[in-house]
Amino acid sequence: MTTPSASKFFIVDSSGWVEYIGGGSKEATFAPYFSDANRLLLPTIVVYEVHKKILREKGKTPADLFLSHAFSFGARIVDLDLDLSIAASVISLEQGLAMADAIIYACAQRYRAQLITSDAHFHGLSGVTVL
Repeated sequence: MTTPSASKFFIVDSSGWVEYIGGGSKEATFAPYFSDANRLLLPTIVVYEVHKKILREKGKTPADLFLSHAFSFGARIVDLDLDLSIAASVISLEQGLAMADAIIYACAQRYRAQLITSDAHFHGLSGVTVL
């Protein structure tokens, strides 16, 4: 399900990073969104979720490999600031999203980025592609 946005940017949520980095069954489906790194934004909450999952399930070396990707994003890292926190809290209440998902969606909304995910609870939201 795709609800396109007008942006040239993408945010791949945690599920997509885990599939892509971890060689999951949807790795090839997410791969096109990683092909042009200059269009990809990375929220810090995604770094937290992905690093934690990879560290827990795969170990330190794969987790460090993910971090090397994350540190290469530079200015394309989206930090959680006060305005984004407030926007995410409103989105959480309005859309019924959990905290991390609301923050990720708020990041996408702020930058008018297309949110790419395999999480069905984003289904029907504007600017979201559910793979």
